Amino acid sequence: MPARVLVVDDMFTNVKLLETKLTAEYFEVLTATNGPDAIAICEQGLCDIVLTDVMMPGMDGFEVCRRLKSSPTTTHLPVVMVTALDQPSDRVRGLDAGADDFLTKPVDDVALFARVRSLVRLKAVMDELRARLVDTRSLGFGDALASATAETGQNGRILLVDDRPSSYERLTAALSHYHVVEVEPDPHRALLRAAEENADVVLVSLDLRDFDGLRLCGQLRSLDRTRNVAVILLADMDDKARVLRGLDIGAHDFLVRPIDRNELVARVRTQVRRKRYAERLRDGLQASMELAVTDGLTGLHNRRYLDVHFAALFEDARRRGTDVSVLLLDIDRFKAVNDSYGHDVGDDVLREFAKRIGTMTRGVDLVARYGGEEIVVVIPDAGLDEARLVAERIRLKIGTIPFSLMRRDGQLQVTVSIGVAALQRGDTNPAEVIKRADVALYRAKHAGRNRVIADAA
Repeated sequence: MPARVLVVDDMFTNVKLLETKLTAEYFEVLTATNGPDAIAICEQGLCDIVLTDVMMPGMDGFEVCRRLKSSPTTTHLPVVMVTALDQPSDRVRGLDAGADDFLTKPVDDVALFARVRSLVRLKAVMDELRARLVDTRSLGFGDALASATAETGQNGRILLVDDRPSSYERLTAALSHYHVVEVEPDPHRALLRAAEENADVVLVSLDLRDFDGLRLCGQLRSLDRTRNVAVILLADMDDKARVLRGLDIGAHDFLVRPIDRNELVARVRTQVRRKRYAERLRDGLQASMELAVTDGLTGLHNRRYLDVHFAALFEDARRRGTDVSVLLLDIDRFKAVNDSYGHDVGDDVLREFAKRIGTMTRGVDLVARYGGEEIVVVIPDAGLDEARLVAERIRLKIGTIPFSLMRRDGQLQVTVSIGVAALQRGDTNPAEVIKRADVALYRAKHAGRNRVIADAA
């Protein structure tokens, strides 16, 4: 996968070495010799992944990573620390700063390329979510990135797939101080549990008896309900080839036995934080999409949704030669309600009006707020006579049951006028059907209100 890699090191020879290796693998390489320059490049969105040395004058690699991970603008950038430091405490310090991985010099080329490709794939998913969410800031969801960045990575749901008691007991003891940990020795059951229990992280041992842990990794990646769960492989020293294969399949990280307790805790925390970051982005995107097509007051679809989906229903009915009808409903003397009781009561009436209409229509019907106190109901596979009967039922439901005044004592009698129209042979667009329903509604108003009139054209 082509990617832009930022190499950060104050030693020119180290920069050129990594640049040569990465360029040979068709990566685009940018370079920086100090922390502030690296951060500036990242803030401009010029790179997809950062490979940074730790020991640099002024701002070291830990501080570079910490600053990148604390900013909503750059927190999604994968950061790999490349250094001569090789103690578990050094790795933990890097992971605590937010690093996604920690590679020791001299760097193994195969491991480096596998890690870069794996992290770039993950970032590509994040970029898509971020881009869509940023586009919705005008709808009121601009702070979703900031809230996602604030995720701590604690209290995760961890599923440990390991069939050796001596191993899983020690790992559970280390993680249970920070997370809810469940152990599942059976990999077949583990797949079901990961989906049913909505796990944040699945730790998969690669030395399961009579089962290939990489197969479980592939299965987790392939199922919709587990596709977004983070997978960490638990491997032995001689499992390098399988670990690299696992990263290629879609594993997010790995730990090599003997597993350092602090490194285990740090890597799991990183994966929980990353998964929840993605979830926050998805939730924000879903909420913004719903807002874009939903009327905030009534909870019905809005005019934009109506225009798009009625057009599709209209074309489908024309193609199949079937019926589609429209009801246009308007609350009678609604201005008097607002004038007499206030707009807050008027809003309550509109909400209850929409709710009652919802109970009288089918799931396949399209119900949308058309504007003001007007609501449109599009009824597929229904001719004029059937639509008129639906309209009459709605009129009775509205007019015979008083509306309770939520903000004050008492009840309010509300009636509705409804215009009905159906698709005709010569219609060329949905607006023509709505126009005839609007004319019928106008006639209903002038005939005394609280009635249904169907277009007779």
